[in-house]
Amino acid sequence: MRTSTNLAAPVDMSGGFADFFATIGMTGGGLVTKGIAAVIAIIAVRMLFTLSQDPKTALRKGSMAIGTLFVAVILALYGSTLFSTVTQAPVTAPAPKE
Repeated sequence: MRTSTNLAAPVDMSGGFADFFATIGMTGGGLVTKGIAAVIAIIAVRMLFTLSQDPKTALRKGSMAIGTLFVAVILALYGSTLFSTVTQAPVTAPAPKE
């Protein structure tokens, strides 16, 4: 007797991209943050590939490229947390009573 096993429950994706990003736990802001981090990482890798033959210049430019790559990794890991404080509405005090 053959029994079929369900590996995954069906998911309704009729809402398009919003449903897809909800299933992977990504919001629009998180997607933008990951995209910015990816662009910065590509720039850092390009900086590493274009080092000169002069040791002093190569060391300076290489360290700048490693620093840029570090910033990209931190932004990819903690970017949504860092920018969540910027996007929240400020809390205002109630108006004084007269």
